[in-house]
Formats: sequence, C-alpha cells, structure tokens
Amino acid sequence: MRYEIYCDESHPDVFWSQSSSRARYLCIGGLWLAADLRTEVKGRLRELTLRHGKIGELKWHKVHAKWEHFYRDLIDLFVSYDAEQLRFRCILVEGDKVSMEHYHDGDPELGFYKFYYQMLVHWIESGHEYAIYCDNKTNRQHDRLQKMHRVLQHACSGQVVSIQALPSHEVQLLQLADFLLGMVSSRFNNDIEPGGTKDRVISYFEERLGKQWKLLPTSKGVRKLNIFKIALEEA
Repeated sequence: MRYEIYCDESHPDVFWSQSSSRARYLCIGGLWLAADLRTEVKGRLRELTLRHGKIGELKWHKVHAKWEHFYRDLIDLFVSYDAEQLRFRCILVEGDKVSMEHYHDGDPELGFYKFYYQMLVHWIESGHEYAIYCDNKTNRQHDRLQKMHRVLQHACSGQVVSIQALPSHEVQLLQLADFLLGMVSSRFNNDIEPGGTKDRVISYFEERLGKQWKLLPTSKGVRKLNIFKIALEEA
C-alpha cells in the first residue's frame, strides 16, 4: 500500500530558546493517509468548508467559537476512517531535558530533525511506500530534508519514495495535521482557557476517540491516535 504522510510541528521555540519559551514540549506530528483515499478526503474537507462557510485555513490557532461546529465535523471526519486508512502520530519532547551540547553538537536544528526522524521511523513498515510532506520552513542547512530522506531509506524496511516541503496555506491535509497536533500540544502545554472553545473542541475529540480522560501518552501499538512522549534524561 502507498501512504502519504503530512507533517507539522508545534513550539519549535522550545529548542531554539529554551529559557524564554512558554511551552514545555516540542511537538512534531504526522497524518498518515492511504494514498488512494486522498481525493475522497480532500473532497470531504472541501464539502465541510463550503457547508459551514468556513473561510481561510483549518489550522489550530485559528479555532474560534464561530466555527466550533465546523471543527467538530472535522474531528468526525478523522474518526470516520479506520486506522489503516487515516491515522495520526506525534512525538512530545520535553525541551529542558534536551542537551544540545551533549547529543546534538550544539545545533538545535539538528536536534529538531533527529526527533522528526523518531516520529516517522517507527511507523514506516515493510511492504509499503511512503511520500512525506512537511510544512515549508527555513532551515539553516538547506539539505535537512534530503538528509532525513537518506537516513530513513537506510533505516526502514518500507520504501520512502520522497520527502518534500509544501506551503501549508495551500494544502488542507497539512492544515488537518496542524489541527490534530494543536489539540495534543495544547493539552500537554496547558495553554488553553478552561471551558473555552479550544477546550471544548479537545473534549469532543477525546469523547469521539472513546477516551474517558484527557489525551495521554500511548503505547507504540496504538494506531488511530498515537502520542509518543519520549523518555529523556537530563545530561
């Protein structure tokens, strides 16, 4: 089977300015989509935006009370597919436990992509092909994605066909990845108003996933929504 993976990150400032960041966790996530369903899922996203009269991007930071029912329908769309058709995985990295000097040659960008790799590598499986799409960002080293591609090809039994950066404002599936990641990031970084719109949207997501409590780290084998809170020891 061929999969497309749409990726995004939240709070990269945790790595670049650990002392001043208000967040605790860097979060990197990927939306795994069976490629033969891309046209269908994009059509359903388009239908939702038209039905609700939603203007602009679907991204988490744009969630507003006016569009709460739209975002609930977006959650319903994600949940309506089984885990082999559409699933989401993210990694949580506790910024103040990452030693850039000891493990990443004093290079936050290198550290960032090492954790990006960790988010991807465990779900790239034998017998499948993967095309990976990342939100476009400026890197100090322009070949970071090419290097990650080579490392993944070497490490994985599945075939990584390509990795490329795309502008998220033009790609609704990247925006959907941003939305899903935003819910996890907000829950773990405690940066939402209790009882506010975002809190209600997250509670609805938890309810639709069948969880009785807040979003929590999962085991590796959980497929629909996988939250990998990496265990780090301070150097």
